[in-house]
Amino acid sequence: MYRPKAFQEDNIDKLVAFMRANSFATLVSIADGIPCASHIPLVVKVEEDVVYLIGHLAKQNPQWQAFEAGESLAIFTGAHAYISPTLYEKHESVPTWNYIAVHAYGIPKILTFDDSPGAMEKMIDEMINTYEADYNFHWQGLSNGFREGMMNGIVGFKMTVTCLEGKYKLSQNRSQAEQQNVSNTLLQSSDPIVRSVGVQMKQNLESDK
Repeated sequence: MYRPKAFQEDNIDKLVAFMRANSFATLVSIADGIPCASHIPLVVKVEEDVVYLIGHLAKQNPQWQAFEAGESLAIFTGAHAYISPTLYEKHESVPTWNYIAVHAYGIPKILTFDDSPGAMEKMIDEMINTYEADYNFHWQGLSNGFREGMMNGIVGFKMTVTCLEGKYKLSQNRSQAEQQNVSNTLLQSSDPIVRSVGVQMKQNLESDK
């Protein structure tokens, strides 16, 4: 990811928190030399300072066949907002966009119910506990045949993250006065997504004091 120095973010705790808060990610792999992508929820885990991503694809989705053949990329994005050049002090300015993105790279290890029933069940439990813990009682109450049929229809994976990159593009390359002006303008927007970028900018400004 292109990351000018002003926008680089490498604090692992901060990046993991962002990934967990925006865990519906885009997973990109290379299959037969062609990029392919799936939009899926992921579980973000940290064990002994190593970050892992856990999830699954439909077995009919061919992307999983590329998993162990090479590196995949999980892209996590959050709120974003258009920034008008009228908010800057200099007349000769151009529009831009503010946003936060985190890229996580690694080689996903394939999990299937036939080969690793225990690992598949653990993966399902972790996803349920992350997204709807109360559903676990319902899931355990389903017949074994139904649950096994559902798990046979998917391919799970666990990806050890070998490279983690964060980009917090929040006008840090501008003066404090311009950053404050942009943040205040975004906070007045009727769009909650735009306002949330303003909130993030305000937090950044306060942390720099």
